[in-house]
Amino acid sequence: MDHHHTANPSHAATPTCWTVVVPGPFFGGFTYHFDLDAGPAPGVRVRVPFGQSERVAVVIEPASAEGEQETRPILEVLDEAPLLDDRTLACLRWAAAYYHHPLGEVVFAALPKALRGERRLEVEALVSTPAGRSALEAGEAKGERQREALSRLVTSAGPVPVAKLGPAAVRRRLVEKGWAEPTRMTAPAEWSVPVEPGSEAAPALNAEQQGAVDAIVSAGEGFRAWLLHGVTGSGKTEVYLALIERELAAGRQVLVVVPEISLTPQLIDRFARRLSVRPAVLHSGLADGERLAAWRAVAAGTAGLVIGTRSAAFVPLARPGLIVVDEEHDAALKQQEGFLYHARDVLVWRARQLAIPILLGSATPSLESLRHAWDGRYGHLRLTERASGATMPAIHCLDVRGQTMVAGLSPALLRAIERHLLAGGQVMLYLNRRGYAPSLVCHACGFVAGCPHCDAFLTWHRQIGRLRCHHCGFEQGVPADCPSCQAPLSVRGMGTEQLEDVLAARFPGFGIVRLDRDATAGKGVMADSLARIARGEARLVVGTQMLVKGHDFPGVTLVGVVNADQALFASDFRGPERFAQSLLQVAGRAGRAERPGEVLVQTHDPEHPVLRRLLSEDYEAVMAAQLVEREQAELPPTRFAGLIRADAPQADAARGFLAGVADQLRERFGDELAVWGPVPAPLARRAGRYRFQLLLLAQVRSTLHRALWAVDDSVGSRRLGGAAALVDRRRSDRSRLTATAGALHCGEIPSTWRIAT
Repeated sequence: MDHHHTANPSHAATPTCWTVVVPGPFFGGFTYHFDLDAGPAPGVRVRVPFGQSERVAVVIEPASAEGEQETRPILEVLDEAPLLDDRTLACLRWAAAYYHHPLGEVVFAALPKALRGERRLEVEALVSTPAGRSALEAGEAKGERQREALSRLVTSAGPVPVAKLGPAAVRRRLVEKGWAEPTRMTAPAEWSVPVEPGSEAAPALNAEQQGAVDAIVSAGEGFRAWLLHGVTGSGKTEVYLALIERELAAGRQVLVVVPEISLTPQLIDRFARRLSVRPAVLHSGLADGERLAAWRAVAAGTAGLVIGTRSAAFVPLARPGLIVVDEEHDAALKQQEGFLYHARDVLVWRARQLAIPILLGSATPSLESLRHAWDGRYGHLRLTERASGATMPAIHCLDVRGQTMVAGLSPALLRAIERHLLAGGQVMLYLNRRGYAPSLVCHACGFVAGCPHCDAFLTWHRQIGRLRCHHCGFEQGVPADCPSCQAPLSVRGMGTEQLEDVLAARFPGFGIVRLDRDATAGKGVMADSLARIARGEARLVVGTQMLVKGHDFPGVTLVGVVNADQALFASDFRGPERFAQSLLQVAGRAGRAERPGEVLVQTHDPEHPVLRRLLSEDYEAVMAAQLVEREQAELPPTRFAGLIRADAPQADAARGFLAGVADQLRERFGDELAVWGPVPAPLARRAGRYRFQLLLLAQVRSTLHRALWAVDDSVGSRRLGGAAALVDRRRSDRSRLTATAGALHCGEIPSTWRIAT
């Protein structure tokens, strides 16, 4: 329905007031009035005057005008029914409060891109008339297409979209004869998926898999978080499938969230074949129309199974039954730009809100999840054996100190590659650095090609003949010689492009596939590459972090980690945890079938304690040792952390802003709150802006939130002009946040301010 209205407040006896939110850097909502009897409902989009222009907003809740304050009118209601139901709105309000982010930006981030503007969900339609029904019974419709269209109209329970009624000439003739009338209707929630449902038989579950399923089923309905810790190849997906099948049979929806788009094609195909369903898919790689159709099908309840990446954490669920988070440890579940949130943690909260179970699966669970399992807050399910009966691969260190390397490959690794290829196996080499070389240098004067906008070197991408910054996207051509002294330039370090070239030249005829963001950027390229590996056409596989994302390569017998030191000496306090996860995940690609696997790890520090412990103990023991170190250092998850970051065109502006914030927090909270900084962020200058940060640590979560609220309330907008002005703002429902925060992990709460000078 179309409520275009611009009434004057004086003409309305009892205008109804509503709180709406718009995307922007400000907190809280804005109050508008609506003069018609039937007001908008929470969750619908409206058009409102905003400043000197008009904006699309989302209605949040009824409001009351304060005193004699004059409100502006809602100009138009854009939706017949709410796009976001009450439960989803409650989740978004909680997320905005918990992550200290403007509510309007959170709400609009949860909508498909196609619905962030004025796009209507209505389409043209026809509805049959009594004359049309009589004409059909009397056989008056002439022509096959006319009879088909009229029959569809008469037998339909309501309007039918014109797109489903044949050519325009046929539809026009039905209206001219009085057999149909034009109308408008909400577009059907229909979606497409590039696979056909099948009826593949499920394999019998082994004892550990069946035990995991039985434990979850016997716990009954209601909220319960479960950690499924299964070694690589242990058949975690079979546990997912068994539980999903039960929920679908009971008429309930299941949401499956994976960290990467690259994982969705194989899951879609496998789930469709096994469950005889068409999953709805939600990820950023879809066209806007495709994503909108899938989102609406899930919200309407017509799609029973949903597979998506982190943004799917906020999709409305009409009849929720189960949430599954695969690879729950993966950093890709954490949104790093804009609205900063962790999809896993949001989904734990949603599961509690919806009173349904949530299953977190991983071969290398996060330390936060393991701690919850050890403490009994999560049910702990273990799969200790590979489902195929294959043994876990042996992991060996290669000490490369003093070795003559060939493009980063030691003689021992080269011999192992040759041995496995000649034996008929596939070889996978892991190097988490894309491009040909991470930098171009001049040995004569020391020049290094750097990004003019970031504190980073430019990576040489030889295949496209460009130098590119992997942080801001800046790129330029490759200079013929050194810009400073005109001496020749040479490469320093290596990336996956160079590794691919070296291996292709040294082992010709075996076929090679590179899996990284550059090589798989085209539509369908990733699926084609995986198919080549599965068919054995590519016996050599080179890749970055993509390799550790849960892919099943039965033919791989050797995995080589080219540069373990790159991750082993990361500056982040989570570096050892992430190193352990990536090493075990990539190692788990080897020996998954009948052939035994071997893993070789090149390092200049074979005595590193984390590496030695990984070779001699199991993953839980390694994480238990990490937890002790975190406790000693008073770092998460033993204390609650908040990270406040500011960026500005001038370093002094960002540093000075955070120094003032730090002084206020230290004065107000004293020993309750540790304030570290301000210090430069890990990448101190990015895209021309200088970045500084404060780390806040507290023993009690509520102390951390009070500190962040104090900053929110005193500073104001997240985008500041010049020095930060002190302003007062309304706050969202803090009591609700405090009451429900216990369902979450103990991760950091990020906040970001931008300063213009």
